[in-house]
Amino acid sequence: MGNFKEDIAKVEAFVFDVDGVFTDGGIIPLANGDFIRKYNAKDGYAVAYAVKMGYKVIIISGGRGETLEKRFRHLGVTEQHLDVGNKIACLEEIIARHGFNRENVIFMGDDIPDLECMRAVGLPVAPADAAWECIKAARYVSEFGGGKGCVRDIIEQVLRAHGKWALSSEGVTCSKDVKSN
Repeated sequence: MGNFKEDIAKVEAFVFDVDGVFTDGGIIPLANGDFIRKYNAKDGYAVAYAVKMGYKVIIISGGRGETLEKRFRHLGVTEQHLDVGNKIACLEEIIARHGFNRENVIFMGDDIPDLECMRAVGLPVAPADAAWECIKAARYVSEFGGGKGCVRDIIEQVLRAHGKWALSSEGVTCSKDVKSN
């Protein structure tokens, strides 16, 4: 483990929690069992851009709901693990299946259920408003809170380190370009 800025140049994959990372943690339950969440458009753009540039972006969340799944599918995220009770087992399976070097995996989490995953990778990161335990476990804490640009922050830093940020002004989230599963 070296300098964080040097280490992010080796990133193989981004793995994110959802509630408290892509959102401020607020959810509105609906009668059908789904939830309404508010997402940050700049975070979404960064995810879609990273996917377009060939990066592996993976979601591991205890959250569930059709709207959550559709949000990330719209951004091009093809690997989503939702309603996960044992995040570390899920992460270990992902690392093994893809053959990732865990030292080159970013995991962004914000609360206690994310701690084991953060400790299992080389590049644990957290939003500014994460639980104290996650901030302590993180190698990098974004200046932005959950749902306020923390995802964009880390993706932009990695892509800049690789010389791949802002190479094209072409939109990446136009729904006519998204293939339905």
